[in-house]
Amino acid sequence: MQEGKLILVPTPIGNLEDITLRGLRILKEADAILAEDTRQTLKLLNHYQINKPLWSYHAHNEHKQLAHLIQELQGGKILAQVSDAGTPAISDPGFLLVRECLKNNIAVECLPGATAFVPALVKSGLPADAFVFLGFLPEKKGRQTAFQKLVTQEYTMIFYESPHRLLKTLTQLSEYLGSNRLVSVSRELTKMFEQTVNGTLEEVILYFSTHPIKGEFVLVVEGKK
Repeated sequence: MQEGKLILVPTPIGNLEDITLRGLRILKEADAILAEDTRQTLKLLNHYQINKPLWSYHAHNEHKQLAHLIQELQGGKILAQVSDAGTPAISDPGFLLVRECLKNNIAVECLPGATAFVPALVKSGLPADAFVFLGFLPEKKGRQTAFQKLVTQEYTMIFYESPHRLLKTLTQLSEYLGSNRLVSVSRELTKMFEQTVNGTLEEVILYFSTHPIKGEFVLVVEGKK
């Protein structure tokens, strides 16, 4: 009997061409695909004419699914995990399953591929030799503490943010870090309306105060000098 394996497959963050040939092969060969949103993943699979069983695995059921998935893997299944966009476990489900696989001596593989913060960082013009990725800042509990910790951070900082909280987050960053701190805000990366706005926090706040705020955002913020 073959040994089971979990393979994490990065998926495009927008442009469907941004998936590797190896990623497509793994999705075709896997016994089943763990999908954050099966409807979203089905669009990708249909585009590449891949027909495989889709198992729902997302933030609201990942704890309940763990035991079943480990059992399947121990039984020799090759499972591919994808998120809606980007690399699983990066601000998406994946960490819990990887940890449980390692506890049970189940092989884990992660393919290289799309991750939204990498192109945002590279095109920001801010130092990329040392940086901290912080995902989404806390919405309520712990939010003030999180901002206080950023004050002394010397590395370039990267965040994800939703459109309805963008201005609030930029304003709070300005309050804690100073309005002259440099920032690069990218939205809709790899999509038709991709855009990056660079400047001081004051300038970027002014820009988004007078322009439509749509899409998913990546914020790249200069570290303390």
